[in-house]
Amino acid sequence: MKLFFLNVLAILLRYTNASASFQSRCLAFSPESTIFNSTLTAREYVTKGTNLTFPDNDKSCNQPFQVAAANLCRIALHVPTSNRSSITMELWLPEQWESGRVLAAGNGGIDGCIAYDDLAYGTEHGFATVAANNGHNGTSGKAFLNNPDVIIDYAYRSLHTSILQAKKLASLFYGQKYQKSYYIGCSLGGRQGIGAADRYPDDFDGIVAGSPASDFNHLYAWRASFYPITGKNTSADFINAAKWVVIHDEVLRQCDTLDGVKDGIIEDPSLCHFRPEALLCQSGQNTSQCLSSAQVEILNRIYNSPLYGTDGKLIYPAMQPGNELKASTGLYNGLAWPLSQDWYRYVLLNDSTWDASTFNISTAMLADQINPSNIRTFPTTLAPFASVGGKLITFHGGQDQQITSFQGARFYNNLARGMSVSSASLDEFYRFFRISGMFHCGSGPGAWVFGQAGAASAAGIPFEAENNVLAAIVDWVEKGKAPEGILGTKFVDDTVAKGVSFQRRHCRYPFRNTYVSGDAKEPGNWQCRGV
Repeated sequence: MKLFFLNVLAILLRYTNASASFQSRCLAFSPESTIFNSTLTAREYVTKGTNLTFPDNDKSCNQPFQVAAANLCRIALHVPTSNRSSITMELWLPEQWESGRVLAAGNGGIDGCIAYDDLAYGTEHGFATVAANNGHNGTSGKAFLNNPDVIIDYAYRSLHTSILQAKKLASLFYGQKYQKSYYIGCSLGGRQGIGAADRYPDDFDGIVAGSPASDFNHLYAWRASFYPITGKNTSADFINAAKWVVIHDEVLRQCDTLDGVKDGIIEDPSLCHFRPEALLCQSGQNTSQCLSSAQVEILNRIYNSPLYGTDGKLIYPAMQPGNELKASTGLYNGLAWPLSQDWYRYVLLNDSTWDASTFNISTAMLADQINPSNIRTFPTTLAPFASVGGKLITFHGGQDQQITSFQGARFYNNLARGMSVSSASLDEFYRFFRISGMFHCGSGPGAWVFGQAGAASAAGIPFEAENNVLAAIVDWVEKGKAPEGILGTKFVDDTVAKGVSFQRRHCRYPFRNTYVSGDAKEPGNWQCRGV
């Protein structure tokens, strides 16, 4: 027994001495001497469980604090990118560096908000993790006005700069060269990941790009188009949030059981051909439970009418059904979509007074004609990325309320045509997964927890390739094990402590998840079958 306690004491002493050494190394580290013209704004040793606060963070980012998930060295730097632009980047270096891995995290919307939850997520699993503010602070686009250098940072330079510096600084700090580099992001962050694979194929060995804002110019035009469609929230035929509940119920009535299971999830929205005419008001009917003919037309324009340009070419696919409850407070709320409005005001038109209600197809065409900083992100080939061994995983929620999930398949097929390859060939470096019942990047009635980001997106599941998409991309890059499916988890009331409600294995495109028999909550009772 005495020998046992002596061994435990020796282990504790070694751990204490190692932590003290790491702390000393952290506080002596001078990254600003390595990165030209940079300014060190924070350097601190942080122990696991510390509640970090960020008093200088723009309040619109809504990220006042973050709990550290590992012992780490926190570095924050101000790095100029031109004579009138710069980025703020944070590099979190974990005490236990796993296999020399570096991870970069993306942004969202048009914001300049550092993804602190992803910094914590990465360091929890041993990645030296970097995130940046994308060249401006906060969620507004005002910083873009008459400053193309800030737009360049937003389009690609912030991510490229931060990952290059992260690789350099991590190698210097740990005294050994980094081994593999990874990226994780969703929405705009998904676009950033695809953009990096296209523009800088050597930046990352593995990329997880969720619900990507691909074909970016057309996406922002498509989003802007909803305001003229729905009309202002004071107009006579405006569809309010209460009526969207009625519409959602009808969508489920028509489409929920197409997969053989009534569970509030439309497994494959491409099979759902929603007929809003079923809700047309009849004589004497309670109008709160039905639609006027004008409202039926609004729904047909949303669900059954993709957006086409004046040249007859597709701008963006139609919205998929199933998103109604979330979209009623967003794209369908009878107000200008703020992200599109800022993009047109401060980037495309340089007119801070532009009225979003004047949006039309000619305005939509303008966005792609200007294509600021080549932000389009709709490549027809990723051959250079594939040729250096890069691996890419994308996913898209089947009930996404901000980016139609049909764009995920459109992106995949556009790439397959451009590279003139079969799905089997594309699978060698790129796999796309449709996540049934997931809203934009997370949440929803489906099995949406699979490690696609920090916080709730990774809580309660093991860091293993079958359950976690970040672990899956690591296995693909380092072990050559490509993911056949993504096993998503749904917790009761989205609360880990309440236990697992069900799991579902999401298929890689173009396969479709198909119910076979038995308990639908068991993933083994579904199969991935060819379309």
